[in-house]
Amino acid sequence: VQLQASGGGLVQIGGSLRLSCAASGPIDSDYTLAWFRQAPGKEREFVSAIRLGGSRILYADSVKGRFTITRDIAQRTVHLQMNSLKPEDTAVYYCALVEGRLRGDIRSPDSYDYWGQGTQVTVSS
Repeated sequence: VQLQASGGGLVQIGGSLRLSCAASGPIDSDYTLAWFRQAPGKEREFVSAIRLGGSRILYADSVKGRFTITRDIAQRTVHLQMNSLKPEDTAVYYCALVEGRLRGDIRSPDSYDYWGQGTQVTVSS
């Protein structure tokens, strides 16, 4: 499976962006796809995850109420709608995928086998 992240850009404080992560190969409802982000000088951090069957959705506390993750299995795509953006949301955003049952914590990058190339999100004043 190859993942292609897109939709990043430069936006003002309070603005919105919609990130997309498209999978090149077939995906299944028991796969989990997550978004992580990494700011300069910081570790990669969990943002949101969705089990593609829709039975589980999780958000980091820092984005809860502002970000929404959705999936379109037919299109093999997961979206991350980001509203009310803040400067601290500035980072490179990565999507990641794991097939089948998670081996570890859904919030840990180590739990995922496939990664997209990242898309830059910059929130400025």
